[in-house]
Amino acid sequence: MEKPTLPDNVTRIDPGDPFSFLCHKNVPCFTDCCRQLDLALTPYDVLRLRKATGLNSTELLDRYIIIEQDEQDLFPHFYLSMVDDGKASCVFVSEEGCEVYPHRPAACRTYPMGRATVLEDGQKQEFFVLLKELHCRGFEEKTIQTIESYSRSQELKPYNKFNDRIAQIQQHEKIRSGLKIDREMATLYTSALYDLDRFRSMLINGQIKVADGVIESIRTDDEALLDFAIEWIKEQLFGN
Repeated sequence: MEKPTLPDNVTRIDPGDPFSFLCHKNVPCFTDCCRQLDLALTPYDVLRLRKATGLNSTELLDRYIIIEQDEQDLFPHFYLSMVDDGKASCVFVSEEGCEVYPHRPAACRTYPMGRATVLEDGQKQEFFVLLKELHCRGFEEKTIQTIESYSRSQELKPYNKFNDRIAQIQQHEKIRSGLKIDREMATLYTSALYDLDRFRSMLINGQIKVADGVIESIRTDDEALLDFAIEWIKEQLFGN
């Protein structure tokens, strides 16, 4: 596959490539990266933010998440809302740092790395980049990182797992072949993947028919519920 052209401040990195980086409260730019940004949210990000805020998924969507879908978009996009403070600050950032740090989204954990996956013939290919923004002073720190060590320290494993499964939907061969998604299906996509509490209620109340034993497995286990929701959406979209 041909490598894409990257901006000057973005560098492709491979496993084992070392880089110096560390973010902590004493770096001069602390929390600057939490402002002036479009923070896209994945279904697993929303699952974790529910835990952080104590809100149910419907409340979280209404209060903190912006949903956008242009005519050319197959699927809606979900963004964390920002505070109108002249800095477009994240709703969860304070002078002390991130107020939902244990459950912060994948994009926050990954920064200053970037990760993308591409499915080719059913096989996953990972690509990593390093983003060096002028405001970021974390690169002046002496701590040596690699893709593996940084991903491990940021506890990215479950985030990557679920994000890769969403990629199986968005990069499905039928999507690549021109399958169109109507508004009703886009609404189902939102309900099943981003409004987990509403989706759970639909399952428990029998609005969606499921096999025996499914209800008990998803009644209190959010990750099992998201696993089921992803497979259910795949079946609704693609019949497999």
